[in-house]
Amino acid sequence: MSEATCLQSILNLQSVWSNQDNQVTSHFSHDLFSTHSGDLSTPSLPSVSSQPVPLPFPLSHGTTTLAFIFQGGVLAAADTRSSCSGLVACPAAQKILPIHSHLVGTTSGTSADCALWKRILARELRLYQLRHGRRLSTRGAAKLLSHMLHPFKGTELCVASGFGPCLFYVCSDGTRLQGTLFSVGSGSPYAYSILDQGVEWGLTVEEATAIGREAVYRATHRDAYSGNCVDVYHVSSKGWTRRSREDLKEEYYREKEQREKDKSRSTTGSE
Repeated sequence: MSEATCLQSILNLQSVWSNQDNQVTSHFSHDLFSTHSGDLSTPSLPSVSSQPVPLPFPLSHGTTTLAFIFQGGVLAAADTRSSCSGLVACPAAQKILPIHSHLVGTTSGTSADCALWKRILARELRLYQLRHGRRLSTRGAAKLLSHMLHPFKGTELCVASGFGPCLFYVCSDGTRLQGTLFSVGSGSPYAYSILDQGVEWGLTVEEATAIGREAVYRATHRDAYSGNCVDVYHVSSKGWTRRSREDLKEEYYREKEQREKDKSRSTTGSE
């Protein structure tokens, strides 16, 4: 066989292989990376023609979390009941997640999603601090979280920064609100009834803690998806401190004792 014939055979074989590879690649791209515009730069999964599969049970999410600003910083409180539909999945869940020494987040929604994005946010804030030699501002952290949380459930940030205490509510649709008082979750309407009448700027740390615990207790009294214990975090210019976890029945006994004292005073006064 001459050199020209051998070279022509090799070129023909390479051409066959190239055509086969193009067909396989085209078929694979059409199935897994097809787009409406035909641009392969934005991959997408193929459309599903079958009907969506219904969930075996409804996913009902419930919680009571709150945070407010006072002269001593920011106080955050939350119950510890984690529920799945009508089932109490965990009576001792942690819904207040520390992010760094001066930043904590309260979560409301799917616990796994919130815990994942808390870790991602903590990593990004730590990388920012290492690169720039300073912490990212409160507004910057809230804005970063609002971008990351778009497909996930709502989360709340509470922080005391160098410019004073700051409180942000960040939702899964990208909404970012700054305020002085927020309550999130199925028990929040009941918690607001206590917070609106008790929260003010001049509260002491003990008074703020008592109001936060009472607000969570009132919410758990009416909301079936909130309950068990209450966690309280106090964030100040020195960082966050966690108060001891307390069973909500202790708040019930304190309220009962106070009612008995008030009743005895009214009885004594009438005599």
